Amino acid sequence: MSKVVVTGRVPEAALEKLRTEHDVDAWTGPGSISREELLRRVAGADAVVSLLTERIDAELLDAAGPQLKVVANVAVGYDNIDVPACTQRGIIAANTPGVLTEATADIAFGLILMATRRLGEGERLIRSGQAWKWGMFFLLGSSLQGKTLGIVGMGGIGQATARRAKAFGMEIVYQSRSEIDPAIAAELGARRVELDELLAVSDVVSLHCPYGPTTHHLIGAEQLTAMKDTAYLVNTARGPIIDEAALATALRERQIAGAGLDVFENEPTVHPGLLELENVALVPHLGSATVETRTAMAMLAADNTLAVLNGNRPPAPIN
Repeated sequence: MSKVVVTGRVPEAALEKLRTEHDVDAWTGPGSISREELLRRVAGADAVVSLLTERIDAELLDAAGPQLKVVANVAVGYDNIDVPACTQRGIIAANTPGVLTEATADIAFGLILMATRRLGEGERLIRSGQAWKWGMFFLLGSSLQGKTLGIVGMGGIGQATARRAKAFGMEIVYQSRSEIDPAIAAELGARRVELDELLAVSDVVSLHCPYGPTTHHLIGAEQLTAMKDTAYLVNTARGPIIDEAALATALRERQIAGAGLDVFENEPTVHPGLLELENVALVPHLGSATVETRTAMAMLAADNTLAVLNGNRPPAPIN
C-alpha cells in the first residue's frame, strides 16, 4: 500500500475512498498543520493531498523523497504549488476544476448584491442597536438592471457569474486571454474588450482570473482610478490580484463606490484600512463553502490521487 499524506481536514468520504487502497496519514488537528510537522509527515509519501493553506515547494518535495508521484490540490487554484518543481521531479500535480464553479459564482453574485445594495451596512446597523427609521433616502444603493458587469477572467466561474448577471438584466463585457466559445458569448451577449476599456465602462468589475506573476496587483491605484466613481469591485479569485492598500484608499476617498471581497492579499489578515470602511463587504473565503461542493472537491482530489498511484492519467492534471 502506498503512503498518502493529507495536509488538512477534508470530508470523511474522500478519506474512506483513499483508505480502501492505501495507507492514509491525515492531519486532524483543530488548526492548520505546522510547517515542521508537515515536512516530517511527508517523508516517504507516495502522494500528498494538499489544501491551499499549505505551500508545496521544492523543500517539501525533497522532504517527501524521490518516490513521491502526485500532489493533488483540493482547490481549483494552485498558486500554493510550485508546479515547475513538481514537473522537474516527475511529480504530477492536479487540482479540482469544475466542481466549485456554481458555488463560487453564487458567492460572487452575493457579494455584488451586498456591495451594491449595502446589505452589510444594513445588517451592522440593526445589530448595533442604533435607532433607525425608513426614509426615501435611507441606505440608498444601486440597482443592477441595465448596468454593465465587467468580468476579468472568463473561465467557468466567470461564465457562471455572467449567467447570473444576465438574469438580473445586466450587460456583459469581459477580458480574458482568449475568446470564449462563440455560442456562449452569444448566449450571454458578452463582448470581449481590453482591461482598460472594461474598467472604464463597467458598473461592477468581478475578478475570476488565476493568480500568478502576471496578475499580481493587476488591480492597483492606476486601475482603480480608471474605474467609474459609481462602480463596484468584487474579488472571489485570489487576494493578491488586488493591491489592498490602494483599494482601501480608493474606497475611503470614494474613487469607487464600493467593493466585495471573499479573498485577501495576506489571508487571513485583512488590511486594517478596509476594516474601518462601511462601503466594503468582507467575507472569509467562502467561495466553495457548501457541503456539496467541498465534498466534491475532496472526492475529485482523491480520484486524482488514486489514478496516478494506479499508473493512470488523473482526471484533472495541471502539468
